[in-house]
Amino acid sequence: MNKTTIVEGGAMGRVAYARIAPNEDLIQGVEKLCLAEGFKNAFVRGALGSLVDACLGTLDGKCSRSRAAVEIVSLAGEVRSNDDGSLSASLSGVVADTEGNVYGGPFVAARTRSA
Repeated sequence: MNKTTIVEGGAMGRVAYARIAPNEDLIQGVEKLCLAEGFKNAFVRGALGSLVDACLGTLDGKCSRSRAAVEIVSLAGEVRSNDDGSLSASLSGVVADTEGNVYGGPFVAARTRSA
């Protein structure tokens, strides 16, 4: 049985390059940027950056947290519009701390601040 299922359709649209301000929450900063630029849905891709407070979600629903400065090694995710017009960003990434330890997972909103 050859059956094609389309989950979602779309096309590449506008591109925005941005910097999240120091001490701003990473997730909320991305959502705010998308609202300001008029994006209803977006793919997020990032590379290097710094965080002063990183909280990565774990499988048991807890938070793997680093309060020391960490560097973002990679960042990916998406922003989706909600029925009420608000946006929700879901971002995952890999970070490295000052001792060279590397951690990965989903960034937790309101608990991850940029440097």
